[in-house]
Amino acid sequence: MAIDAAATRDRYTRKDLEATAERNKQWGRWGADDELGTLNNVTPEAIVAAAKLIRKGKTFGLAMNFDSNGPQRSGVGSRRFNPIHTMFVSGVDAAANLDEDRPIRGADDMIAMPLQCATQWDALGHIFYYDRMWNGYDCRLVSSLGAAKNGIEKARDRMIGRGVLLDVARFVGVPALPDGYGIGPEQLDACAAREKVEIRPGDFVIVRTGQLERCLGEGAWGAYAGGDAPGLKFAAADWLRKTDIAGIATDTWGVEVRPNEIPGINQPLHWVMIPMIGLTVGEIFYLKELADDCAADGVYEFFFSAPPLPITGAVGTPVNPAAIK
Repeated sequence: MAIDAAATRDRYTRKDLEATAERNKQWGRWGADDELGTLNNVTPEAIVAAAKLIRKGKTFGLAMNFDSNGPQRSGVGSRRFNPIHTMFVSGVDAAANLDEDRPIRGADDMIAMPLQCATQWDALGHIFYYDRMWNGYDCRLVSSLGAAKNGIEKARDRMIGRGVLLDVARFVGVPALPDGYGIGPEQLDACAAREKVEIRPGDFVIVRTGQLERCLGEGAWGAYAGGDAPGLKFAAADWLRKTDIAGIATDTWGVEVRPNEIPGINQPLHWVMIPMIGLTVGEIFYLKELADDCAADGVYEFFFSAPPLPITGAVGTPVNPAAIK
């Protein structure tokens, strides 16, 4: 099926961005000292209810492997690189020294990587709206020493609750949406209606475009990291705010549609989602097995667990999300 991706995108201006940001600003909603944003929408009662969604005991890992075969290849969007894994004590070392008096033999390793190079969460200190970040904190509170406010460690026990998969690619009827395809709020609602699933406050909504699977199937990342991509339209900002969800994640590099819809502004939806709404954002999620299972049994809700690595002052974190049905 031929799809005109360009026809799905809208055009906005910086004034539109500023009006949308002001309209959706939630600074102070959870107090002047808040550093959790929409994760406050995940209540103990919601977690208990989410746990009751586990009926089959079937678990789906939603992370890519963290290795040199990752998507950071084009250099279009950032200076990120794929993980570099190194052994600093190995079995070869152990075999070379066969001293029987040695108390233990084993292996140790390390990894060097940007914290947002593969499956990951953005922290609320990741994106600024001009010189302010979430809840009005001065952006200079993020220094070379890390984020003194809105670091990812503040969310160490919060990324757990009800997950909902919106399989937009399957809803449209294609294996993968074409690059540049914009997903608007009406389509998100229509997809949820087709799946017979209700979006509720505190949910973690995961949107499947199929782009990651397409790249893996082709054996080539191309410009996945920072190039054109399907994703949420800028118009989705109001939907993200009014639904009161806890987090949004996709199988793309940057969640929102690329080319972006505001000339001269990179990732305009990020300008609103993170610093103004206070929304937790996840990227590069692997969704194939989960999506196939949801299509097979018609159940698109599940228990979701994706706690961040509590790296003090970090503005992002690698994560290994799990969906349990």
